[in-house]
Amino acid sequence: MGREALGLAVGYGISDVDIDSDGVFKYVLIRVHVASPSEDPAGECKEIVRGYKWAEYHADIYDKVSGELQRKGYDCECLGGGRISHQSQDRKIHVYGYSMGYGRAQHSVSTEKIKAKYPDYEVTWADDGY
Repeated sequence: MGREALGLAVGYGISDVDIDSDGVFKYVLIRVHVASPSEDPAGECKEIVRGYKWAEYHADIYDKVSGELQRKGYDCECLGGGRISHQSQDRKIHVYGYSMGYGRAQHSVSTEKIKAKYPDYEVTWADDGY
């Protein structure tokens, strides 16, 4: 079934960033495809950032988000993870660390997406820490 038949386009209805509003929590960087990469030679995809306090493991976030997106006809792959420190009162977000299961996300990509959603915040990242 092609993109036209599904009426899908990458990005339609999928926000780039969904993270908890305060605290320190795990996050994952996910690449979303309209179809499986082999069926999508144009490589139509986008990266999204998801981070939540409820997650004990990075896989908890990926499993929940990828399941929801797959039910809508998308394919997903986890590009890595880390942690986010979100201090909403100070308007600061710091991205750092890595996932034991998925490896380190490309924090520079995650940070650019977070900056776009939170333009009045100081958003920083570092490869150190867990």
